[in-house]
Amino acid sequence: MLKSDLYARLRTEIERVLNAVVQEEFATPCEASDSDAQESDAQEAVVAKSIRATAWNIERGKQFGGISRALAEEPSMSRSDVLLLTELDYGMARTDNRHVARDLARALGMNYVFAPCYLALTKGSGVENRVEGENTHALHGNAILSRHALANAHAVALPNGKDKMRGKEKRLGSQRAVVVEVSHPSGKFRAVSLHLDAHSTQRHRARQMQLVLEHLESLKPRLPVIIGGDWNTSTYNSSRAVYSIAGYFRRVAMGVRNVIVKHYPHPDRWFERHLFREIERRGFSYRELNETGAGTLHYDIKDLAAYENMREWVPRWCFWFIEWALRQNGGRCSLKLDWFAGQGITPTGGSSPKVITDLSKTYGPLSDHDPVFLEFNIRR
Repeated sequence: MLKSDLYARLRTEIERVLNAVVQEEFATPCEASDSDAQESDAQEAVVAKSIRATAWNIERGKQFGGISRALAEEPSMSRSDVLLLTELDYGMARTDNRHVARDLARALGMNYVFAPCYLALTKGSGVENRVEGENTHALHGNAILSRHALANAHAVALPNGKDKMRGKEKRLGSQRAVVVEVSHPSGKFRAVSLHLDAHSTQRHRARQMQLVLEHLESLKPRLPVIIGGDWNTSTYNSSRAVYSIAGYFRRVAMGVRNVIVKHYPHPDRWFERHLFREIERRGFSYRELNETGAGTLHYDIKDLAAYENMREWVPRWCFWFIEWALRQNGGRCSLKLDWFAGQGITPTGGSSPKVITDLSKTYGPLSDHDPVFLEFNIRR
């Protein structure tokens, strides 16, 4: 790239775009209805004090209509004060060239901040490359939506876990954490939408988390913080296919059922321990902010899209071995990839953190990830 005359001409503009943060306001003040006015003072105090957050990898926003409906109608998500969203397209053919963050914010009547992470040089991975049409803006990134005022929005660039120009899905850029201050009636706090690299080592993901936490420590004034997103805590070193394959053989040797029950839903116990220990070492918490042992990504050997994506970097013979290893578990396994962490916050009493499951029964398939929901209070 550095030897390319074309890249030399475009480099300044590419870096300007990838370092940008887009912010718009679509939220309007809510007027209390007659029924709202009749609520007791105690109920009003709880509503004003509690903050509701949903973190969700929406898989590009490919199922935009169903995602929009789910966010507007599902009981927990529809009441969220802040949405920490990862994997949103802007001008990609696979999502009808939508600006997914803006269109969602407009549909939900929320303010939003969007930070592009990648300039895509292809249509995507797997089956995405066969969609009709061409990319327009060809951007992909992360976002935060809220019903409340947002200020001091910015993005934190994270180092890549692999060369994004290797393989079939070629991209310029890197993951970025989106950071913004939210003015909630119960107090101001910082929200962070964080997507860590999938094709990386466990230590690289821990390093990415460390950089985000160090950045948050440097911000003034100090505010309560909620971090949510897809941290890709798969338990695997996925920086190269050979390492993933070796890791899979190791887990089979440990006992397939043992790994499915004790490690995939609990990556903090061993394989991803460095990341979670770093969180706690810096004074953040995560244990009480998540539903323990509940997976958020569910692999099924019959899933054609997952097969197509994996086939681009894993040899065909591996799929026979995966099918053999999962035969006693119905050909399925679940991994816990999506999390919350926080500082200066506590879960609201009487409301447990949860993974929101079975959205597909009502809205059809929406994403390869389940959303996670948390209701919390600012610690005084």
